[in-house]
Amino acid sequence: MKKLITLILLAAAVTLTAGAQQSNDKFIVVIDAGHGGKDPGAVNGKYHEKTINLNVALEVGKLIEKECSNVQVIYTRKTDVFVELYKRAEIANKAKANLFISIHTNSSKSKSAYGAETYLLGVEADRTSANLNAALAENNAVIYEDDYETHYEGYDPNSPESMIIFEFLQNEYQSESRKMAILVQNQITGYGGRHDRGVHQAGYLVLWKNAMPSILIELGFISNNDECRYLYSTEGQQKLAQSIKKAFVSYLNDYRNTASGQGSVNQVIKADPERKESPAKDETIYRIQFMAASSQLKDNDKRLEGLKRIWTYKEGSLIKYTCFGDTDLEKVKANLPQVRKKYPDAFIVKFRNGVKTN
Repeated sequence: MKKLITLILLAAAVTLTAGAQQSNDKFIVVIDAGHGGKDPGAVNGKYHEKTINLNVALEVGKLIEKECSNVQVIYTRKTDVFVELYKRAEIANKAKANLFISIHTNSSKSKSAYGAETYLLGVEADRTSANLNAALAENNAVIYEDDYETHYEGYDPNSPESMIIFEFLQNEYQSESRKMAILVQNQITGYGGRHDRGVHQAGYLVLWKNAMPSILIELGFISNNDECRYLYSTEGQQKLAQSIKKAFVSYLNDYRNTASGQGSVNQVIKADPERKESPAKDETIYRIQFMAASSQLKDNDKRLEGLKRIWTYKEGSLIKYTCFGDTDLEKVKANLPQVRKKYPDAFIVKFRNGVKTN
């Protein structure tokens, strides 16, 4: 129990570091090629996951550097070397990165399993054994590390029960991570032509302590012989890299539009004294953010039922929904468990004079 409490406190500490992330013109993206060196990742005969991951990661970085101005690309590894999972997070945090992309290749006992999926950190309400097994397989990289029990606060790679630590990880990067995950999944299945296995949440250690939006991509199944050959081909790797780059460009454009103030003006839903809230003036107010949508919802939308003092603001192309606004943070915290029953990713945001702040 003591270790579990420590984990929860560490998770909270990651959220608190958001305010320390400096704002500047240069966008920093960290590209993480999963596994490496003595850790081959998933294997199918002579084919190793670590090689696929590295080739695609380097190609993604090259495309971004070529096509995106004022973007700095940082790699957790550029060669076939072993890098501990916690050090990958350290690289991103020390760089004050704006985005973390971890690239992996899936595996299954079923040779027929195929397709791509993208993950963000957390645990889904309708979790499946497949998602749990995928995370456990990638987390198994810790067995190659010295003293991994210390670095991961007692996490046991052989025990699914250890995944309970991720039940408590809800932070302000959840929404942005999901946005990037959806963009990647759409491009890999659209432009890339891969089978769509969806966007999910799972307990990946490589995403655990990242103080920025972070995703993990499973490009396909190395255990499927047909897909394995595609993943190892130059054509396949370039197609996948282009897909990830296209998603990154969309995310970057939205990020820069928001930073420049385009589309960032707060909106108020039509006044309803029983349920809606007008933006406060000349004061700090806390709200629970529970959803983002591409268009304004109707007042009678079932997704808004049971929520009070609903208020929206716009960032980039998304309208973000908040509820239970109050100047008293403790009162807002008290409503958070209720909102999370319906929206597990809900988190608290702070506004000053109607504008979101860290």
